[in-house]
Amino acid sequence: MIDYFQNRRSQIAYDGFQHVSLVVQCVLLATVIALVLAVLVYRSSFATQVAEGVGAVGLTIPSFALLGLLIAPFGLGVLTSVIAVTFYALLPILRNAVVGLAGVDRSLIESARGIGMSRFRTLWQIEIPLAWPVILNGIRVSTQLVMGIAAVAAYVLGPGLGGYIFEGLSRLGGSGAVPAAAVGTIGVIILAFILDVLLLLLGRLTTSRGLRV
Repeated sequence: MIDYFQNRRSQIAYDGFQHVSLVVQCVLLATVIALVLAVLVYRSSFATQVAEGVGAVGLTIPSFALLGLLIAPFGLGVLTSVIAVTFYALLPILRNAVVGLAGVDRSLIESARGIGMSRFRTLWQIEIPLAWPVILNGIRVSTQLVMGIAAVAAYVLGPGLGGYIFEGLSRLGGSGAVPAAAVGTIGVIILAFILDVLLLLLGRLTTSRGLRV
């Protein structure tokens, strides 16, 4: 495996960067979409339950099945990968965003409105900061989840380290099969760990001391 890695380290490094880039961009996109949807539904208990239900049910859809369904309208390549990864990234973030916003103490919101703060300012300066630790936990879960989904996206010729895993599986029993699969798998694990540490640091920097646990 060491020889396999040394012979391809520049390509592996590039594919690793592509993998992280796909995950980070999709998680950022999913976060924006999730926050918008959460803001629209969190004041309604029925809509909140629907959002949580959709999040729970959506995660039960097998990634291979979804990727297969997306091939017909979108073809092979990056677009299909982005749609699938963003879809899976959206679900945990949406559920946590709804729970976090709905869990903000209503008396704080009423006090803010009472001193003349607009609804948007109350949302931006009070509700989202108070819900942020819960939202960030959803982002962490989502990132770890889609690191694996992004690898599976190699099934539709998506970018990243998944290609090494599929290469190893396709040559199972042949020369280089195990090193290829191992490089892809270990690479995904290492990158997932690095991203999680970075998100932990982000949480420390963006969460007020009173909310840290």
